[in-house]
Amino acid sequence: MSWEIERKFLIALPEEASLCRRCSAVYEIEQTYLRAPDHVTARVRRRVGQREEFFYTEKEFCTNRTCVEREESIDKAAYTRLLERRDETMQTIVKRRYCLPWEGFLFEIDVYPFWQQVAVMEVELASEDQSFSFPEGITVLREITDERRMKNAALAREIPEESSLL
Repeated sequence: MSWEIERKFLIALPEEASLCRRCSAVYEIEQTYLRAPDHVTARVRRRVGQREEFFYTEKEFCTNRTCVEREESIDKAAYTRLLERRDETMQTIVKRRYCLPWEGFLFEIDVYPFWQQVAVMEVELASEDQSFSFPEGITVLREITDERRMKNAALAREIPEESSLL
């Protein structure tokens, strides 16, 4: 169990080739949400980069910036078994994640196939009020940490029209 403290930002979709040159890793991610008790979000994730990996994660909401997170690496068989608990009211989220190191932080930029002009960038912090600067060349449109509709679990239920985000 660990605390996850993060802030999220809506950004203008960066140019992919330039972003790839600056990133330490790029992953294709499939995230499927599972049936879980109230106040807990459970998911399985398939992540493909240099190799295929699988994870099981539970999150308990504390504040808009902080949650308790339990995450473990699992094998493909466990992933397949857990998919049987899929929450049928939610769609699987597919995204490409770019991991961009900047001034001691790792910024994760998620590019979704359903938006053509925007992406989501998040940064994990040691405390809710820790300061940081944005990576050069990234156009931040606004902070979305407090926007519940922009959390991945909410996107799995309903994807906002891109025009409503701009």
